[in-house]
Amino acid sequence: MGKDFSSALRPAIVMTILFAALLGIAYPLAMTGIGQAIFPAQANGSLVRDAGGRVIGSGVVGQTFSSARYFQTRPSAAGKGYDGLASSGSNLGPTAQALVDRVKPDVDKRRAEGVTRAVPADLVTASGSGLDPDLSPAAALAQASRVARVRGLPVERVRGLVTATTKTSLLGDPHVNVLALNRALDATGR
Repeated sequence: MGKDFSSALRPAIVMTILFAALLGIAYPLAMTGIGQAIFPAQANGSLVRDAGGRVIGSGVVGQTFSSARYFQTRPSAAGKGYDGLASSGSNLGPTAQALVDRVKPDVDKRRAEGVTRAVPADLVTASGSGLDPDLSPAAALAQASRVARVRGLPVERVRGLVTATTKTSLLGDPHVNVLALNRALDATGR
């Protein structure tokens, strides 16, 4: 019995070490190398840089814009706001009183900002990951009057920026990347 156990133990240890090296070291290094070679921007976080080369955000992870001069992103359920280490949705259903209590102040805030029509859901609810960098065109357009007023721009020019930065993916709905929109807004010089 002892000889059978020791003769079976050696191949088990060798296979464990082999697969640990193969799947724990070689495969991740190969995938990282392929990612860096074929998709370097995406592999490094889709970082967005200003004219001076300073990182100002990511094209695929949302961030908070608190100034009234900027389009606001949707609320984040990730930690204290767009924390990639705490990415998650709120897990609150449409009938949950906690969701109603959390959304009501956001709706009131949007009303105070001048949104008179129905408030788009993505202005008051978090995405599934809590890190979504995009808004629907309707949510961006709902903020256009406020941004135009604060910046002293014609509202049609601001709406034109929303339209110009609206993208449609192959299988998805139209969306506006808030960082790209706010950068286009800053490029107007006002």
